[in-house]
Amino acid sequence: MDFSLSEEQVAIREAVERMCASFDDDYWLERDRTGTFPEAFRAALIEGGWLGIAMPEEFGGSGLGITEAAILMHTIAGSAGAMSAASTVHINIFGPHPIVVFGNDEQKQRWLPDVITGRTTVCFGVTEPDAGLDTGSISTMAEKSGNGYVVNGKKIWTSTAGRADKILLLARTSPYDKAAGHTRGLSLFYTDLDRDYMQVREIEKMGRAAVDSNEVFIDGLPVSVEDRIGEEGMGFRYLLHGLNPERVLVGAEAVGIGQRAIALASRYARDRVVFGRPIGQNQAIQHPLADSWMALEAAWLACMRAAWAYDSGQACGAEANAAKYLGAEAAYKACERAVMTHGGMGYAREFHVERLWREVLIPRIAPVSPQLILCYIAERVLGLPKSY
Repeated sequence: MDFSLSEEQVAIREAVERMCASFDDDYWLERDRTGTFPEAFRAALIEGGWLGIAMPEEFGGSGLGITEAAILMHTIAGSAGAMSAASTVHINIFGPHPIVVFGNDEQKQRWLPDVITGRTTVCFGVTEPDAGLDTGSISTMAEKSGNGYVVNGKKIWTSTAGRADKILLLARTSPYDKAAGHTRGLSLFYTDLDRDYMQVREIEKMGRAAVDSNEVFIDGLPVSVEDRIGEEGMGFRYLLHGLNPERVLVGAEAVGIGQRAIALASRYARDRVVFGRPIGQNQAIQHPLADSWMALEAAWLACMRAAWAYDSGQACGAEANAAKYLGAEAAYKACERAVMTHGGMGYAREFHVERLWREVLIPRIAPVSPQLILCYIAERVLGLPKSY
C-alpha cells in the first residue's frame, strides 16, 4: 500500500500552488466585499489547461482521473480563495462526466473541447425548490415536440447560471410514477442556457459572494433530441457518474479549506501574546487545533480512497459519500476553531478566518446534507431499513 503521490501528482500540486499564490488574501477579500466574479483567476486556470484535467485527451483534455482532479481542487480550495476559488471551476471539472461516459461520439466532439478550453461556461440544473434533496420528485418537464422537447419548470441553487451559456439539465420526460421507481422517467440534457426562455435570478447569500447562486425559471425552452444524453428516462443513473466524483471533489475542497484555517489559526496562536505568553502555549488552544489536524488528515485519506475507487471502475457510492461527509464535518469544525482561536479578531474580516467559516458551510450543506449521507451509509452499507 503506497500513500505517496506520484511525481506527476506532486507536479500538479506544486504548479497549482504557484498559480494560486498570485491571488492572495487581499484579492479574495475584495471579491468577497464586491461580489465580483474572479475573472483573472479563472483565466489563469484556463491558461494552465486545468479545466480538462479529467477529460479525454482526444478532445484536448489531460486524460487523468478523479484522483488528480481531487488534488487540483484540494490545492485550489486550500489557497486564499477557499470555496470562492473552487466554485469558479468546480462544475467544469466534474459536470461533464456523464457526457464522457454516456454521450455519443458526435456529442463529445461538439461539447467537450469548448468545456476544456473554457470557451463554454457550464451550470448544473438539478435541484428544485419543491424537491430539494428528493431528486426523484422534481417536476420540471421536458415534453416531446417535433424532433425534440419543450421544457418548463424551475431550478434553484444553480451556481454560475448568471454567466453560463450551457446547462446540464435534469428534467422529467414521463410523469412521476412511484410504482415504476422513484427516479425513473428522468432524462439528462446538455443544452444552451437560452435567456429568451430562461430567467436567471441571483440569490443573495451568506458567503461566496464572488460566485453567483441562482434561481432559474424555464418557460418553453426548446431542446433538440440531439442534446439529450443517452436514453430517455435514464438521466438519474447517468447523473450518478457526475455525482460521485462531485462528492469526492467537495470533500477534497472542504479539507483544503479546513487545513488553511488550521494553518492561519496556528500562526496566530504562535504570534499572539496574552498574559506574557503566546496563546499557542496553552493546551486549550493546542488540543482543538491538533485534533482538527488529525481529522482533516483522515478525511483526506478517505477522499483519496474514494477517488481511487472511481478511477479503478469500482462501485464507490459509499466511499464518495463518506469522503464528502468526513471532509465537510472536519473542515467545519476546523474553521470554527480557527475563528475561536483568534478570539474577537476572528470576527474581523481582515484575518480571513470568518470568510473561511462562512464558505465551508457550503460543502457541509451541499450537494447533499450530512443527514442523508448518514442514512445512505446506514441503509446501503449496514443493511438497516430505510428511514424516510
